[in-house]
Amino acid sequence: MPKLSEYVKTAEAAEILGVAQNTLRKWAESGDIPMRRNPANGYRLFKKSDLEQFLKQLDQPTTIKRPK
Repeated sequence: MPKLSEYVKTAEAAEILGVAQNTLRKWAESGDIPMRRNPANGYRLFKKSDLEQFLKQLDQPTTIKRPK
């Protein structure tokens, strides 16, 4: 069973990612970032390790192929 200490609420998760809370909510609803709901109160919860993984994905360089 996961520990609640492994999770953060929307405000803290948005601060970790450096985005607005509404942006994070949209990403979560679209499935771009994993989110769980607290069964007791319905709050959105984000696992810290998921946030770290998301940041690592953003940090990956992308290559753009330009037409010759």
